[in-house]
Amino acid sequence: MDKYSFLNAAHTTFFADLYDKYLKSPDSIEPSWRAFFQGYDFGSELALDEIDVDELANGSASQTGQGVEIPQSLQKEFQVIRLIDGYRSRGHLFTKTNPVRERRKYVPTLEIENFGLEQGDLETVFNAGEIIGIGASSLKDIIEHLQRIYCDAIGVEYMYIRKPERIEWIQKWLNVNDNHPKFDVEHKKRILRKLNQAVSFEGFLHTKYVGQKRFSLEGNESLIPALDAVVERAAELGVEQFVMGMAHRGRLNVLTNIFGKAAKDIFSEFDGKDYEQEIFDGDVKYHLGWTSERKTDNGKRIKMNIAPNPSHLETVGAVVEGIARAKQDTHFPEDFSKVLPIVVHGDAAIAGQGLVYEVVQMAALDGYKTNGTIHIVVNNQIGFTTNYLDARTSTYCTDVGKVTLSPVLHVNADDAEAVVHASLFALEYRMRFNRDVFLDLLGYRKYGHNEGDEPRFTQPKLYKAIAKHSNPRDIYAEKLLQEGVIEEGYVKKLEEEYKASLEEELVDSRKEDKTEITPFMADEWKGFSNVREWEMMDKVDTTYDKKKLTEIAKVITELPSDKKFLRKVEKLVRDRKKMFFETDKLDWAMGELLAYGTLLSEGYGVRMSGQDVERGTFSHRHAVMKVEESEEEVLLLNRISDDQGRFQIYNSLLSEYGVVGFDYGYAMASPNTLTIWEAQFGDFSNGAQIMIDQYISAAEDKWKLQNGLVMLLPHGYEGQGAEHSSARMERYLQLCARDNMYIADVTTPAQMFHILRRQMKVNFRKPLIIFTPKSLLRHPKAVSSVSELVDGVFKEVIDDETADVKKVKSLVFCTGKFYYDLLAAKEEHSRDDVALVRVEQLFPVPAEQMSGLINKYENADDIVWAQEEPRNMGAWSHMMMHFSESQKFRVASRRFYASPAAGSAVRSKMRHQQVIDYVFDKEKDNMSKPIPKPQKAGEKG
Repeated sequence: MDKYSFLNAAHTTFFADLYDKYLKSPDSIEPSWRAFFQGYDFGSELALDEIDVDELANGSASQTGQGVEIPQSLQKEFQVIRLIDGYRSRGHLFTKTNPVRERRKYVPTLEIENFGLEQGDLETVFNAGEIIGIGASSLKDIIEHLQRIYCDAIGVEYMYIRKPERIEWIQKWLNVNDNHPKFDVEHKKRILRKLNQAVSFEGFLHTKYVGQKRFSLEGNESLIPALDAVVERAAELGVEQFVMGMAHRGRLNVLTNIFGKAAKDIFSEFDGKDYEQEIFDGDVKYHLGWTSERKTDNGKRIKMNIAPNPSHLETVGAVVEGIARAKQDTHFPEDFSKVLPIVVHGDAAIAGQGLVYEVVQMAALDGYKTNGTIHIVVNNQIGFTTNYLDARTSTYCTDVGKVTLSPVLHVNADDAEAVVHASLFALEYRMRFNRDVFLDLLGYRKYGHNEGDEPRFTQPKLYKAIAKHSNPRDIYAEKLLQEGVIEEGYVKKLEEEYKASLEEELVDSRKEDKTEITPFMADEWKGFSNVREWEMMDKVDTTYDKKKLTEIAKVITELPSDKKFLRKVEKLVRDRKKMFFETDKLDWAMGELLAYGTLLSEGYGVRMSGQDVERGTFSHRHAVMKVEESEEEVLLLNRISDDQGRFQIYNSLLSEYGVVGFDYGYAMASPNTLTIWEAQFGDFSNGAQIMIDQYISAAEDKWKLQNGLVMLLPHGYEGQGAEHSSARMERYLQLCARDNMYIADVTTPAQMFHILRRQMKVNFRKPLIIFTPKSLLRHPKAVSSVSELVDGVFKEVIDDETADVKKVKSLVFCTGKFYYDLLAAKEEHSRDDVALVRVEQLFPVPAEQMSGLINKYENADDIVWAQEEPRNMGAWSHMMMHFSESQKFRVASRRFYASPAAGSAVRSKMRHQQVIDYVFDKEKDNMSKPIPKPQKAGEKG
């Protein structure tokens, strides 16, 4: 073994730095280290201020260039220090944490010979014992102490943390009682009671609902007393709200025994009853969310939220972080610690799902931090049928936690007291340092992936061992019986009482014909209504007083005079002032910023995040101005008035999946904040497709959840290649049904202004997808007047105001930026026989308005749907579904293509022009024709 490897395990200069600190300021270091260094009269023989501590451990040192012999006793002291550091760094590899099979073997071991020590040293007293809080002790006692701390039922990883104060705190915490709990009798009985609830609940379901999926917690029941302990202690430490996310395993148990959901409601869900609400499709029982208020033993009231989740593992983690942050911003802006997020993972999922990494990387970022999350892994050592050796390359499933230098505790889930002890450590660490912490509860899965699965097909040896294994309740009860804490029959009585209560709830549940789903976070959604599709089409008053708008415009077009900005920024702001107060031609950014300003002035919050949103991907927004010399950030939108809402805008980490999930969660918990996620380019949202499919488009139907998240997706064919053209609007439109969301492709700043205001002025919330422009951000015709903002309204369809109805022969419906391309061609060729109508809202489809215009242009015998996207993309197929077969459209589009756009700018421009030509001349129909086959040699054309 390399004698210096112990130094590399933590910090190369750890000991040298520590000794240097001692020399400079003895009181600045940990008392135990100070006592150790003070135990030696180094100065009598050696000039120790010139001796390298690394060399002391090696047994050789130099003093002013001369060789110095180090006393054998001193060498041994430093070898014991190496041993202590070895346990701290690698002790977790040699624990008793696996309840059902042998742990993997690791080398080198922690045998004393690997640290230069001998069996004959075991009775020698070493002052190094001071370091671990036991004073000068024999090597034998030091090892026994280290074994109990680091190699029993709890393995601890923490030496990679780079903050000495955190390492010191952890070591002090571990040294208390040798990292073993000292619970009083009542606490032990409480742990046993919660274990009994966990075990008995699963047993009851197993007998009453034979073969039904429930994703049993059996094998990891100690999760219940762990969560119970965290809730009770957290309330004492000032936590007022919990936000929890977990997938399937053990969820029903947690809902009943931690969150207080009535068992009769769960039984109703097992019985498969229909729902009371007609407009609600519902979901399987182990996906539903829940909100409750719990009163702790000390009389504290604490709000409990467990977020609904889909079957897509780990998605709920991002949502939970967003919910927690929204609650922190809204209710506890001065103390984020009052809202505690807890995310429960599966071992295969936390190791295998990349979203976990994205969420972990958010932990300390300004726009996404929640002052620390407790991550708990319900570790079954198996994923569906896959053994852990096939599920990851890393040593532990929790190794992602080390990315942010979070401590990780691995605990034997059969040892209930150790699990509770570790859970309390996690809570204390989070509350003290506002950082993430990971708990790995190593248990097993009693049955297969679900209760109808046969696990012995793939793990016969493991399940033979599991079949003989006692559950954690019985193991703990036996321990308490031996300690004299309980008497014979105590557990049986607990079980009978609990199962009797479940029997009563089962009887009550079967008296009811239908299931009622309790709304999630109803307290945050007071005053909001559920609406249907036709109500979404009602006109909304989004006008705004001109005088007040002028005041807002003045604020956002004046930079602080005492700060110096880049000349380009100063010009940008001057131009904005000119467009509002002189030319009356507002560009896209001005319309957008004024929308935010008016909402803020009315008391709403505005939060935007995404990659580069502060200035905008296309350098158009500049919502954050940087002072040239200091890079101080100036947000003009936060200077409107003293009682305004708060404007928050954050450049995100390079993540779509995690950030969209976070922002969706934020919008879920803060309906009075306009929450926006903007993609760099529209199709980048495909990185968040799971969030779009499982939450954004379906959550209201599945879980009775409203959500007002706005997604801004830049879209438009401008010769920038396949990845920078299409926001894939066809995918969003395919997800549209009844009343689930709004989809829009607007063409003017005024339309953007009103649609954003509409989003907040209604008494309901729906996701809003806006396909935003790129070239139109600075297009000379894509401008609006102040009066259009002040007195206007959002228009689902914009008629061609320049058209002479009697002359129109071709009525062209189009959307978005393509309108301006068609307009240029119409004007160039003076085509007064063509009317260009913009469909600004794609869902709910304004079919009546479109039909009304078809009737209006009664002389038009050519009704066209025109789009710049290929035929199999864009909005055409969606429009086709919403019109009867009697209404025929001539479709002008690119041909069918697999890629959204050509990589060649020349080819892209050619195809674009072909579509425009066909819009104005139906004889030029080379779009709908298939691409001709290449001729073989000798064939005639």
